[in-house]
Amino acid sequence: MKRRIKKKPIIVLLVIVIVVFAVSFKIIKTIQYHKTYDYKLSQLNYNEKEIASIKKLSDSKIDEILKIKKINKLSSIINQKYFIEKNLDDYIKYYNENKDKKLSDIIAIVNVKTNNEPYSNTVKTDTSKNELMLVNKYHYLDKEYIPNDVIDAPLSFSFSDNQTTKLVLDKFREMALAADKENLTLIINSGYRDYDYQEKLYKKYETKDGVEVADTYAARPGYSEHQTGLSLDIITYGAKADNFEEFEEFKWLQDNAHKYGFILRYPKDKSYLTGYDYESWHYRYVGVEVATEIKKLGITFDEYYAYYIDK
Repeated sequence: MKRRIKKKPIIVLLVIVIVVFAVSFKIIKTIQYHKTYDYKLSQLNYNEKEIASIKKLSDSKIDEILKIKKINKLSSIINQKYFIEKNLDDYIKYYNENKDKKLSDIIAIVNVKTNNEPYSNTVKTDTSKNELMLVNKYHYLDKEYIPNDVIDAPLSFSFSDNQTTKLVLDKFREMALAADKENLTLIINSGYRDYDYQEKLYKKYETKDGVEVADTYAARPGYSEHQTGLSLDIITYGAKADNFEEFEEFKWLQDNAHKYGFILRYPKDKSYLTGYDYESWHYRYVGVEVATEIKKLGITFDEYYAYYIDK
């Protein structure tokens, strides 16, 4: 006679196994969750949206954030258009010192280094970037630097004796001829300047106005874009540098310079980024593609370089 298997104890045992498994699974999931950035950041009182923004950062940067208390405006900073992760600490520091400024300005200022004193924390510019090299108050050229193919600008396109590089002259000539078809005249007022020339020029301005004022409109030797051979001061007949914007030639350049690879290097209301007062006459060759992009974005070359080239 066969023995009957009692089902009730088996069912109870099975239920116990399932419960133990479920509890164990939940414990394991909880332990795993406690190891995640979502949990750790929530413990610092970041909300879900803030956590989603912070998780865009590298693991090493998030680990740094977890070591300190909640950072005010952190997610807003991260979500700025021109945010660069390596600059995060500087963004936070500069924001805490300048809470009245717009976040977009804070991002731009830190990116182009103008949160530092001019001519401090300087680095030698990367000349291998050719027409996209950056020269400003934080990026310098060696005294010995001379661009390739420096040539004389013909008097038909230039006031007095000026030089520039062959590439820039060819592009300027093309642009000037296009303007001429609309009865407008573009003239090179200044082109390539070597280190020694810039040194003499700066000393003259320094003697006249003092260092602080001279630095607002003149570059110190080694820090002048003119030494690259990529910059031109452009005016027209009857104009002076300080009234060039009143002429039709200036207006034409605003609409057309980018088509030939030139940008207005020191735009109006951007001195806090470029380090120089507005110069309606100072144009820089960067190539058609980049010039067109800079115009479309409405940013300075300093900003473009920081985010798209040096990032």
